[in-house]
Amino acid sequence: MKVLLLAPQPFFTERGTPIAVRALVEAMSRQGWFVDVLTFHEGLGVEYKNVRIIRIPSLSWITNIPPGFSFKKLVCDVLLLFKALKLAVSGDYQYIHAVEESVFIAEMIKNIYGIPYVYDMDSSMPEQIVEKKRFLSFLLPLLRWFESKAIRRAAVVVPVCDALAKVAQRSEGRRIIILRDPPAFSIKGKVNSTEQKKQLGLAGTCFMYIGNLEIYQGIDLLLNSFALAVKKGVKISLAVVGGTPPDVKKYQDMCTTLGIKDMVRFLGPKPVKEVGEFVAVADVLVSPRITGVNTPMKIYAYLNSGKPILATDIESHTQVLSNEMAVLEPAVPERFADGMLRLASDSDLRNKLVEKAARVALEKYSGKAFEKTVTEFCRLMESVTRG
Repeated sequence: MKVLLLAPQPFFTERGTPIAVRALVEAMSRQGWFVDVLTFHEGLGVEYKNVRIIRIPSLSWITNIPPGFSFKKLVCDVLLLFKALKLAVSGDYQYIHAVEESVFIAEMIKNIYGIPYVYDMDSSMPEQIVEKKRFLSFLLPLLRWFESKAIRRAAVVVPVCDALAKVAQRSEGRRIIILRDPPAFSIKGKVNSTEQKKQLGLAGTCFMYIGNLEIYQGIDLLLNSFALAVKKGVKISLAVVGGTPPDVKKYQDMCTTLGIKDMVRFLGPKPVKEVGEFVAVADVLVSPRITGVNTPMKIYAYLNSGKPILATDIESHTQVLSNEMAVLEPAVPERFADGMLRLASDSDLRNKLVEKAARVALEKYSGKAFEKTVTEFCRLMESVTRG
């Protein structure tokens, strides 16, 4: 099989979708497929067997492209469109694998050249765009119509979670196969967590958040909840891994205002290969996300970490997590603080959650489970493209 994979992100960068794309490309390579990855000009150089990385032209004034909808990303998408059309003419591809908004480019290629496409659905784009740009709310019905049409015309839709699979089903997707993200990091080797805790200035039960500091991640909720828990006299600390310097500064100032700056450590972004060492320090991993339906990639790594989980009870989490695997609380500071207090004071609860999470993760959310689903997907596409 020869595939053109459209990845409208900086590739490779260590954040959600590019990490998922890398895992998919590596798995396709192991299947013996030939993959051309068309991506943005930014990103680290990577090499895989049978894989060619092709980039759009570089524009000097477009750098540091952020996640989600933005003007910079829109410009890059236009360049991706023209490059994809050129490749489609001469590439002899069996199908186009379109990640996120590049599905509309793939749909155009299908109209012109008749090449089938797969919609790799990492999020519901209409909701994602409107969440970030509220002034575009009036376009929501139109955006949903475009998304629904792209789903119906796709040879296969590959959502990353159950909630997005339901969106595809409502839009009458012909073939739907859920491909959940693999764990992004793991704890490897022995780490003296007690000593490292001291070095980082973390005391008591250590709660840890890993990820970017965008509004939807619920960092305001996390800090307000932590401040309420501290007032109860419990000995706890909080470590935050990730975030850009402006976001880190904003939340450090918030910690000062809340009177918790001495108990919170912002560790900044870390390479994925090093994250496991910091996870070893944590007693509890947290995901305070307040909006969205796609399951955060970090959840799969959390489940495989051997650490208990505290998360909000929104659909983004509950489609994977249950009360037997995590403490789930409403996205309200008082309730989320209650969850912190329960986990800080009850070691038996922490152990029970870890044991259940480990069993479920091994069965459904491990690297092996991801590889198995990719193999099923590859066999399906080989059948579909043969007609």
